[in-house]
Amino acid sequence: MPFNQTAPKARTAAFTMGDAKTDASVRALPAAAKLSLGAMGDSASPAALARLNKALEDLATLRREAAIPILHEALAAMHADKAMEGADLALKALELDEQCGVGWHILAICREKANDFTTALRCYETALKLSPDEPEIANDLGRLAMRMGFKELAEQFFIAYLEKSPSSVAGANNLACAQRDLMNYEAAVETVRKAIFANPEAALLWNTLATILAEQGEVAGSIQFFDEALRLKPDFHSARYNRGGAKQSLGDPVGALEDTEAALPGVVLESERAMMGLARATMLLSAGRIAEGWDAYEVRFDPAYIDVTHFMIDRPQWTPDTPLEGKTLLVMGEQGLGDEVLFASIVPDLIQAAGPGGKVILAVEKRLVPLFARSFPEATVGEHGTLRVDHHTVRAPRFMDEAAMQAVDLWTPMASPLRAFRRQLLDFPLRQGFLTPDPERVAYWRTELARLESGPKVGVIWKSLVLDSARKRFYSPFDQWAPVLSTPGAVMVNLQYGDSTEEIARAKAELDVEIWTPPGIDLKNDLDDLTALCAALDIVIGPATATTNLAAAAGAELWLISTPGAWPKLGADHYPWYPQARVFTPSAYNAWEPVMAEIAAALAKRINKLRG
Repeated sequence: MPFNQTAPKARTAAFTMGDAKTDASVRALPAAAKLSLGAMGDSASPAALARLNKALEDLATLRREAAIPILHEALAAMHADKAMEGADLALKALELDEQCGVGWHILAICREKANDFTTALRCYETALKLSPDEPEIANDLGRLAMRMGFKELAEQFFIAYLEKSPSSVAGANNLACAQRDLMNYEAAVETVRKAIFANPEAALLWNTLATILAEQGEVAGSIQFFDEALRLKPDFHSARYNRGGAKQSLGDPVGALEDTEAALPGVVLESERAMMGLARATMLLSAGRIAEGWDAYEVRFDPAYIDVTHFMIDRPQWTPDTPLEGKTLLVMGEQGLGDEVLFASIVPDLIQAAGPGGKVILAVEKRLVPLFARSFPEATVGEHGTLRVDHHTVRAPRFMDEAAMQAVDLWTPMASPLRAFRRQLLDFPLRQGFLTPDPERVAYWRTELARLESGPKVGVIWKSLVLDSARKRFYSPFDQWAPVLSTPGAVMVNLQYGDSTEEIARAKAELDVEIWTPPGIDLKNDLDDLTALCAALDIVIGPATATTNLAAAAGAELWLISTPGAWPKLGADHYPWYPQARVFTPSAYNAWEPVMAEIAAALAKRINKLRG
């Protein structure tokens, strides 16, 4: 574990900011809240503050009287949810006694609560160096590391904490959560199993066991363990919310809403409240309560939301009651690449609303600029830039200088206008595509595809490039694709970005199926050419990814493999965003075999019809 070698000066260490950096791979996360809450505790909980108070009382016997009253004031400020005030008081105390480990611990908690994660991490490490026998510091460090995405580091901190507090329920729980998020499910189950054996009445552990099962795709089986956690502790809001998330995944948005709304009153942490609020928004959308859902979806910009994107734009923000006619409107792409494409279906409406006297400016992911510029010639299109500042996402229109920004009347994140333009299913236009692929490249790919053996050319993609523990269960395992890939008469074309060498080799070795990989195209980065390729294919089959969104947005025939709880269906049995898309949804969560057989039968039927 990286600890500071010496305790830094209090004033300079506390406000050293992590360097802002630009990274082409850094993108704002999709605004879909985690549907499982690990319940990892809170460094500023009443019990934690009581421990710190006790530590201060112990310090009084060591003749450190000068700093102690100030640190008591800092704790009182934390208790009143005044993190910045608490940090200032802790700094004053540390100026009097720089070697006070409790003071650094208090300062770390205050900086964490103020979302200054980098400084908090340094302060925790200093506290641990000065107070190596205080195990709670390691536990707090682990929780912070989890929030910052340093899961391997968090695991090591929790292991260190358990070595000194082997009977701690919280320690075992937190270690199991870290192992779960690292997708080390066997270790996570074993950690929580041992803890449950020693503490069978600990609702916290039953909740975590349920989340581990859910993350592995055993969502239906997880319900009974959430039920047990709630039997043991009926007011356990995390378990109730998690059970709601499980119901959402199983295609029960009404039950999910009931649990989530029942959990919200018991939430103390604002970060949890924001996350639950975002989950509630997607549940409303899943239940077909579209207008309410879009209004609630604005919680994604709550500063307390852990994955919030901060937009560096000093112009008035559009609201649903603000007229657009004659205005210059800056529209910022948001969330993941697929979301930018999905939400871009609103752009034609915005151009029309601005009218001939107005102007729409689009800031989108760099790889989308050529495609969007062709598709929306009335708009000005450029790239946005995304920075990571102290582990927070910051986004700005990179191509616009100060003068161009001053000419903007209003700005909006791309999904927000849905609140005004898509409040019911009837508001979704029946148009087959809104993106325009390069016609020359479409013709080129049609020529290349014609060189292959006869039969419909079927583009296939089977997974997202990002498959963490929260996403993996939404994609059918490659093994389940066998009946689709083996459909007689179909010519399979690889659309899978990332390394697909192993899967393509397996298809050849085990099924004797050739999946043709188009030469000369980077399926991850050449998005304009990828869209043209999709438009040239007869059918594109796959789950919701950037590629399938691009295909459908360009008007290609998409066979979308959905899931029971997918909120973009908006309570319908189809995809309102793409009327031409055919949606295949498993009858039960994780029941991939029947739906893949259904797709294979539909494909065989299509081929037989084409053969006459």
